[in-house]
Amino acid sequence: FALAPGLNITLIRELATMGFLARGEGVIFTGPPGTGKTHLAKALGHAACRQHYTVYFSKFHRLFVDFAQADLAGRSEKLLKTLLKIDLLILDDFAFQKIDQPGSEYLYNIVDGRYGAKSIILTSNRAMTDWMGIFPDPVIAGAILDRLTHHACQVQLKGESIRKKLAQKNFREQL
Repeated sequence: FALAPGLNITLIRELATMGFLARGEGVIFTGPPGTGKTHLAKALGHAACRQHYTVYFSKFHRLFVDFAQADLAGRSEKLLKTLLKIDLLILDDFAFQKIDQPGSEYLYNIVDGRYGAKSIILTSNRAMTDWMGIFPDPVIAGAILDRLTHHACQVQLKGESIRKKLAQKNFREQL
């Protein structure tokens, strides 16, 4: 926690109790690159596993590659059922790049199917106000984002990249 100044440690400890999972709520970590969003999301995923919850982690853009491959193999329905069944879905680098219409529809099915019942953790370098721009259709974008943000704890991370700080520290130690 020392490398992430301003982080609400009490909130992170509360999230680690998995109460949000029991309530089917989400968590959204936003902030600049290197501020610890993925690290926190994975830590919560590990904590969930230790409490015998099922967890699925994916880079946001990779999810659509997986769906496209499953579609070609006739297994997209099976993948969707898996993503709806698991207790915690972690999508890293949400809104990193634009998605197409089929991707939007897949995402809607996932988010709508989990809404209010199963938790999603998102990490994003983009501010939530910029998320609409990644979708081709504002109607489906609104439906997705409304469901993602409705029952979600939003955590804004700030500051300089932890990776940059560590690299500078290591460089100084080598001198």
